[in-house]
Amino acid sequence: MSDTVSFGYQDVSPEEKTARVGGVFTNVAAKYDLMNDAMSGGMHRLWKDRFVAKLKPREGEQILDMAGGTGDIAFRIARSGASVTVADINPAMLEVGMDRAAKRGLDGLVWTEANAETLQFPDRFFDGYTIAFGIRNVTDIPAALREAHRVLKRGGRFFCLEFSTTEWPGFGDVYDAYSHKLVPQIGKLLANDADSYRYLIESIRRFPKMPEFKAMIAEAGFVQVRVEPIMGGLVAIHSGWKI
Repeated sequence: MSDTVSFGYQDVSPEEKTARVGGVFTNVAAKYDLMNDAMSGGMHRLWKDRFVAKLKPREGEQILDMAGGTGDIAFRIARSGASVTVADINPAMLEVGMDRAAKRGLDGLVWTEANAETLQFPDRFFDGYTIAFGIRNVTDIPAALREAHRVLKRGGRFFCLEFSTTEWPGFGDVYDAYSHKLVPQIGKLLANDADSYRYLIESIRRFPKMPEFKAMIAEAGFVQVRVEPIMGGLVAIHSGWKI
């Protein structure tokens, strides 16, 4: 990893990024659903449905949902009968998820504080690894991808849902204007926190484009790496297999 990493449009030390990202998600944890609605126009719910449908979780499987603190992906996976471990580096996000699970009467999920770059789980433990709208906030993305590969069983599958760069002519300019100008204002209105929302938009712009991220997944050891653009690549589902 280089001496500096991106925190939005700023270049900071890895240690500073980890601390500042932690502060962002502590600030927005209680309003996380509203944040996703603001950044996606509410469409994140449909994208998550599609994401889990592609994962095809099955009863009896062990699935790790990384950066899944608020439970959105885990709740969808749990309907299949799979056993889900929800891991997040931020305890405030986990608290929101556990509270939401209790209100839904879901008591079979495992909740654990974990850093995607240094997972505490044993080798070849999980059948599936998911991460939705979380990988761009990781300080050392290649390290997190290597850890995902390590904890998956042979034949295990990796699925990542993340904002990317749309290739639809004209649409990218419209979304850029909306996200940079309106989303921080929405954050100020809904959560009294424009800066956190501004970082989240900037982090999307600094995230690798689809071909580059696909290559990073392959470099971590995954095979049959694929990418499915949604809305021209505004969002993308990347996947790969461990053999």
